[in-house]
Amino acid sequence: MKAVIMAGGEGTRLRPLTSNVPKPMMPLANRPMMEHVVDLLKLHGFDEIVVTLAFMPNVIRNWFGDGSEFGVRMVYAIEETPLGTAGSVRNAMAELDEPFLVISGDVLTDIDLTKVVEFHDAKQSMATIGLVRVDDPLEFGIVITHDDGSVERFLEKPGWGQVFSDTINSGIFVLDPEIFDYIEPSRPVDFSSEVFPALLNDEKPIFGAICDGYWEDVGNLESYVSAHTDILDGTVSIRIDGFEQRERLFVGDNVVIHPEAIVAGPAVLGDNCRIEQGAKLGPYTVLGANVRVRAEADLERTVVGENTYLAEGVHLRGSVIGRACDLRRGVRTDEGAVIGDECFIGEHATIGADVKVYPFKTIESGATVNSSIVWESKGSRSLFGRDGVRGLSNVDITPELVTRLAMAYASTLKQGDIVVTSRDSSRSARMLKRAIHAGLNAAGVSVQDLEVAPLPVTRFVSRRPAIAGAVTIRLDESDPQSVIIGFVDTDGSDMAESGHRKIERLLSREDYRRVFPAEIGDIDYAPRALEHYATAIESTIDLKGIRAANMKMVTDFGFGAVSFVMPNLMSKFGAEVMAINPFVSTSGVARFDRQTHARRVADLVTASGSELGVIFSPGGEQLGIVDDTGRCLTDAQALMALISIRGSDLDGGCVVLPVSATLHAAELVESSNGTVVTTSTSSAAIMAASADPLVCMAADTSGRYIVPGFMPAFDAIATFASLVDVLARDERKLSQIVDSLPLVHMASRNVITPWEQKGAVMRVMVEQAKGRRTDLVDGVRIHHDNGWALILPDPEEPTTLVMAEADRPEAADGLAAEYARRIEELVRG
Repeated sequence: MKAVIMAGGEGTRLRPLTSNVPKPMMPLANRPMMEHVVDLLKLHGFDEIVVTLAFMPNVIRNWFGDGSEFGVRMVYAIEETPLGTAGSVRNAMAELDEPFLVISGDVLTDIDLTKVVEFHDAKQSMATIGLVRVDDPLEFGIVITHDDGSVERFLEKPGWGQVFSDTINSGIFVLDPEIFDYIEPSRPVDFSSEVFPALLNDEKPIFGAICDGYWEDVGNLESYVSAHTDILDGTVSIRIDGFEQRERLFVGDNVVIHPEAIVAGPAVLGDNCRIEQGAKLGPYTVLGANVRVRAEADLERTVVGENTYLAEGVHLRGSVIGRACDLRRGVRTDEGAVIGDECFIGEHATIGADVKVYPFKTIESGATVNSSIVWESKGSRSLFGRDGVRGLSNVDITPELVTRLAMAYASTLKQGDIVVTSRDSSRSARMLKRAIHAGLNAAGVSVQDLEVAPLPVTRFVSRRPAIAGAVTIRLDESDPQSVIIGFVDTDGSDMAESGHRKIERLLSREDYRRVFPAEIGDIDYAPRALEHYATAIESTIDLKGIRAANMKMVTDFGFGAVSFVMPNLMSKFGAEVMAINPFVSTSGVARFDRQTHARRVADLVTASGSELGVIFSPGGEQLGIVDDTGRCLTDAQALMALISIRGSDLDGGCVVLPVSATLHAAELVESSNGTVVTTSTSSAAIMAASADPLVCMAADTSGRYIVPGFMPAFDAIATFASLVDVLARDERKLSQIVDSLPLVHMASRNVITPWEQKGAVMRVMVEQAKGRRTDLVDGVRIHHDNGWALILPDPEEPTTLVMAEADRPEAADGLAAEYARRIEELVRG
């Protein structure tokens, strides 16, 4: 007799363990579930097996091949679309021309299959269903039989009021080929709900055979752990690889256990495991192959996947750890915690009870994770990043989180204060801004809403005397699936880190102010905000001189809210303007790419004979520049051009530049008798430094500029107006200014650096730099005869950025490569 293994299940209830492996390939005692099923079939004489596949079929085919390594012959039937239990078997009917047995590939059982076949033959049945008794039948299909075993009725997943029996359908069937007459082709068909009731209705011989032995539907994470307990207790009879060192302690090949380690059975240790001094493996511990358990680690009732590293002092209880994970010193997991494949858990992080961490995630050192991390990239010690709170919309950044975040922010303000809010045109931002409003109002803070507005306008309005701050929500321009929630202080600059910490502290304690109904905040609209903003910019430039210059230019509004401001402002310039993308479009923002937009503007500048082309980022903070020859300026060229064109305006003034800026920019400032103020690379630091009255210009290295005389914050609109103002007065063309600039040769590398090694890396880099001039403003900038190298730990990712500048491209690349090599050697240890 042939057997059919149904192996198409995704195992969604077993996620994250089945996120990148089909359920039948989930290991039980270090062997795939389906391999135990194949063993059982072979034991009962089934040596010809048809396997039905749907989800990730190649994983199963590659493991079992033609079945010869397992002493059977295997063929496969793959479903292109889901066909249900019966439909998947019909898909293999070409191989099934005689009575056959059907069994699920994702159950753990030692049922006597021979008795089920003998029962089928004795009853001359068309279909025989293997029945098992379970304590909780609600999740299964109940089968009620007469005394002779013939089926009386079916109840598919009943309520307790319908439970008249504890015998359920085990998913083991013996079927005659005539069954295919009851399975329609090319559509999903289920045995329990369609085929078997149809047989009963037609009075065909259908029987239920009570099965002796162990049976467990490993359908969820709880049953996955309990199945291992039953295996180790010997409740189910299956083969466990390895040498049984003592009762129920199975040890694989080449396992090394330190004499002072404690290994209490029952347990399974896969091949090549290493258990170090002082480690303790309690009862019901299962280690996959190549697992390393460091000193003083303590495990109990825990399943650990192959190639996983457990550092010193790791404490795991009732947990499941996926393959190739890296758990660092002092990590703790509580009962029911599940960590998917290839996760990195930093030192002393805690994974709470029943928390699920999906594959390929990073949990930072010291983090406490109390809710599941599904698709986001990491569980972080800090909610705030460089630009605010960032994450996948409606996944990381949910309305629930945003409401609590807004309540925490409002609790740092006085009751009755007013906060400005704005957003971009996306649905995500609209949804989350409403949650912001709810949280602010609930804590007694009122709102002045700008609706859709660019960031510079939001910053400008936040400086009004009656305003206590601002919140803005927008798509992340580098990832349109993600959003950024930014907080702005009363001077228009980004909120300082101390403010972030205060909000996080209140959020973590859920220590929010809640006001009485009569004190709930109100929502109003900021009056004439765009008009006041444009008028304020006009007051900083010479409109008469600009009109007299009669300029011609191309502007790209980047599908952003900049288009709400620019027409009113540019109408005062008296210039001939070709505007592209002059409307708000969420899909346009999602596709926005600075280089692509810059090339289009360059083509239009050349074709129209314009003197200038500019590209605004959707948020209104970044500015790309194209000169009159159609040349797209790099951010370094644009920075130097803006410094050079100001010339004498810099005399006696200061220019704020981050430590990562080209030194040629500093030389240009100093050649005009100006002074450079060097800051860290953070936006908040640059904006804070630009508030000094002596500062006449500030910039970062990504095309964001500050016009301090207008507002100490990044503003592409004000920068554009200032550039037009200066060009109108300068006899030189922009291309002539750019041609006079020195060439910039810079290179960079990103080096993976675990969080716990960043401090050591920076210490060694400083030590190795002795004898050279260094700047310790942000990271360490090391000066060489022909340039410099900057080693800068990333504040949000486990990486270190290496930047270098030199007099030749190959020298800059070599300098960056050399320092990257040093860091990599330090990380490898």
